[in-house]
Amino acid sequence: MASNNEISVLPKTNYTVIDLFAGCGGLSLGLYQADWKGLFAVEKNPNAFETLEYNLQKNKYHFDWPSWLPQGPIDILDLNKNYKAELKKLRGSVDLVAGGPPCQGFSMAGKRIKDDIRNQLVFAYIEFIKIVRPKLLLFENVKGFTYAFDKKNNPDAVPYSQIVIEKLRALDYDVKDQVIDFSEFGVPQRRKRFILVGVYKGKGGSAQQFMTLLRNQKADFLAQRQLPEHPTIQDAISDLLRNNGETATPDRKGFMSGLYGQAETDYQEYMRKDIKKDTAIPNSHSFAKHTTDKVECYKRLLASYPIRGKRIDGKEREIWNIKQRGITVLDSQAVSPTITGHPDDYLHYAEPRIMTVRECARIQSFPDWYEFKSKYTTGGEMRKKEVPRYSQVGNAIPPLFAEQAGYVLKEML
Repeated sequence: MASNNEISVLPKTNYTVIDLFAGCGGLSLGLYQADWKGLFAVEKNPNAFETLEYNLQKNKYHFDWPSWLPQGPIDILDLNKNYKAELKKLRGSVDLVAGGPPCQGFSMAGKRIKDDIRNQLVFAYIEFIKIVRPKLLLFENVKGFTYAFDKKNNPDAVPYSQIVIEKLRALDYDVKDQVIDFSEFGVPQRRKRFILVGVYKGKGGSAQQFMTLLRNQKADFLAQRQLPEHPTIQDAISDLLRNNGETATPDRKGFMSGLYGQAETDYQEYMRKDIKKDTAIPNSHSFAKHTTDKVECYKRLLASYPIRGKRIDGKEREIWNIKQRGITVLDSQAVSPTITGHPDDYLHYAEPRIMTVRECARIQSFPDWYEFKSKYTTGGEMRKKEVPRYSQVGNAIPPLFAEQAGYVLKEML
């Protein structure tokens, strides 16, 4: 007990975080579940921001949004330019800045574009860090972030990851980077991402400590929640089959949604634990309308295609009469391939259809109480402007991993 002349110092519990490029809130959700307190989130797309705001601000009051910053979608370039003085006043009070710039320009899966304007947001991120100087950084991006553009024709080219590391070190951050597969942390999905942790002037141990603690504490974290270390696709979504029955989708006119079946695994129980007991229709569990030809094609693939979990493209597409660019028949007993914003990429393991938004969200480890807003999907030129539900889920960091990272970062502080 402290004497009359001493001040009792208690551990800080409300660690503060700013989420940059927040998307629909996967990273913020995980940090919320790890008892972090958000200051604000930066996301310029109104569709994604609507989902984040509905779940984490209107329902969970996660953010202590400052009065000087309008609560709505905002571009980081505008934030840095118009609120620099206010951001500077935050120095010394921000424990963590989390999040990484949009990944499409770096992705090996899509069009890898050197001059994609989104790549320049890396420098806006560095500028934000330079202004705010948080104690810790948690930066995430696709694995392609670690590869230089056009290395074959330009031997001196360096990857953006190296640029970020050098610039952060110049700002007095100790940094450690690693490519992490989220399937190693209880997420039923093979999803490899570049993760970088930065510690400002030794105010939170060493960056290397993060990677060590993360792996050492994984088993206990999952065991405490009665979660398996390596759940399969079937473990994640077998209670969401169409043959459970269906009803009209509440927020999508002319479409049908599936009903809940009995929870069959610990993972499903965990994902469903905070929904209302009388909830019969999972949010965003609306089925696509497939043509008769497509359904027949899907039935043939489920019945006869010899390999699960392998993408069917090239000449094989013609043999199996697949009209789209390619598809993977999911393996019920394996983890999922990386969930993307393109729902047609994967065929459900047991039913002749693509997965619903909710099924994708389950595989991304979003709990069922987390509701997605805006359109379900979009196409054509609108892809450049809209981030519908499938894309929101596909772009997110799995909350289950973010929660584990959140606990480790708190321990470092």
